[in-house]
Amino acid sequence: MTIYALSTGPGISGIAIVRVSGEDTKKVIKLLTNTTLPEPRVATLRKINKINTSELIDEGIILWFPGPESYTGEDMVEFHIHGSKAVIDALHDSISMVENCRLAEAGEFTKLAFQNGKINLLKAESIADLISAETEIQRQQAIKIMNGKSANKFNHLREKLLKILSHVEAKIDFPDEDLSENILKNIKEISNEVILKIKKILDDQKVGERIREGFKIAIIGPTNAGKSSLLNHLSNRDAAIVSEIAGTTRDVIETHLNIDGYPVVVSDTAGIRDSKNEIEKKGIKLALDQAENADLKLIVIDAKSTDFKGVLKELMDENAILVVNKSDLLKEDLSYEIKNFEHVLISVKNNLKVEDLIIKIKNKLKNKFITSEDILITRERHRQHLEQSLNYMINFEEKNEAEDFDKAAEDLRLATRHLGMIVGKVDVEEILGSIFNDFCIGK
Repeated sequence: MTIYALSTGPGISGIAIVRVSGEDTKKVIKLLTNTTLPEPRVATLRKINKINTSELIDEGIILWFPGPESYTGEDMVEFHIHGSKAVIDALHDSISMVENCRLAEAGEFTKLAFQNGKINLLKAESIADLISAETEIQRQQAIKIMNGKSANKFNHLREKLLKILSHVEAKIDFPDEDLSENILKNIKEISNEVILKIKKILDDQKVGERIREGFKIAIIGPTNAGKSSLLNHLSNRDAAIVSEIAGTTRDVIETHLNIDGYPVVVSDTAGIRDSKNEIEKKGIKLALDQAENADLKLIVIDAKSTDFKGVLKELMDENAILVVNKSDLLKEDLSYEIKNFEHVLISVKNNLKVEDLIIKIKNKLKNKFITSEDILITRERHRQHLEQSLNYMINFEEKNEAEDFDKAAEDLRLATRHLGMIVGKVDVEEILGSIFNDFCIGK
């Protein structure tokens, strides 16, 4: 089967790229151009015609990539044409007329690249992350993963497990052959080393996931404190309805922002107060849930209000900033209760010292994103496989110590498998290869 699709963004553009990949790619090129194949990997100007009618669709650049030296590992071509909807549709319609050609599914070109061994799963995911990156730190993280540093580290850990698995398998297959003390010691040392490294990788405060998905900031406070106004100010748009009527915000309103290159998701929440309205009560519960799950809480209160007690006061911790709004209306000193906490005095309405608050948020973000290790985990999938691998490694050590080698080997295989699944590499033949390299079986 041969697939085709628009590879550039939809809409009017100077240039659009339509990509074709599969066994009938040569046929598609010849039918559309009515001429011979262009030179591989050389930009060639050609007239592109409708199939069967020879009516000109466009004049554009053709890049021909014979497999396996292509992105997908198959024969592939790119048609660089003018980016109007009419031209793109006409080209798509013509390609669809070729037998065994169909429109590609979402991500199918990259899927083919993975299946044909051109990229691993981590690189495939990083390509998607790079395409969707909105901030500089997201771009940097995606590039690091693409460069293969993370994959190399996971593969290195996996190779260590394959090494000791080969020794354990040898002990099972050749029970009469006593393993040397050095090999037994080596098994224990390597196993312990891998466990410690996995634990260290997992102890990352989920920095990679935060960068990819966005740092969660929840705006919490009593009614009419200026929470929605603050959200609108940070967003530079009217993301939330602002009203003097208490209880206007009842649901969680989220907006994605870029603060100094850091991706954040800011949530405006319902005002915290005693209410008999069932809908408002649900909104307040959502607000408290949002605060609990947030990476940073902005506790917003009115400068004139003394309503800083109970649950609001309990929310103040190292991951919270006390924001005292409406400072322009303040006629006297803040109450001792408020002054007792580190706070930022602002006026959203008059844009007074809001920049000080933004600087404070930036500093919190920087502290959260600091990590001593290179970021290896960027998705929950990676974390789950590492946790599974760690559990099996701990089980392996217990069973190996008890000399229950059959069960120990199974745990080790599963630990190895989960590490392999992070990069999409699971091959039983590698274990056999390691055995043959390390032992003279025929002796």
